[in-house]
Amino acid sequence: MAEQSILDSVKKVLGIAQDYTAFDTDIILNINSCLMILNQLGVGPDTEFSITDSTSTWEDFLGDDLSKLNSVRMYVALKTRLAFDPPTSGFTTTSIQNQLAELEWRLSIKGEELRNA
Repeated sequence: MAEQSILDSVKKVLGIAQDYTAFDTDIILNINSCLMILNQLGVGPDTEFSITDSTSTWEDFLGDDLSKLNSVRMYVALKTRLAFDPPTSGFTTTSIQNQLAELEWRLSIKGEELRNA
């Protein structure tokens, strides 16, 4: 699997072209907030991880344990979307919030397993 940029993959989910950089600072702030939350849940490196541009990859964040890749990517994308470009429908917002709550719970369980291994 080729290494994927964290920023570029989140921008793709948001519907923003990779070469359009006007919102990069805002998106990076949201991504870093998500990565901090994931770190507190026990997912990712032992030390706090943040990105500054499109050079940081999911592999940089997850290391060799790519088994959580899809859940982590989904979590960061949904959380960033909710903060950066919230849906206009209350039903959609509630659905995203429910998905995020479930992902946080599942990722915290996985993080606990890794801490106790």
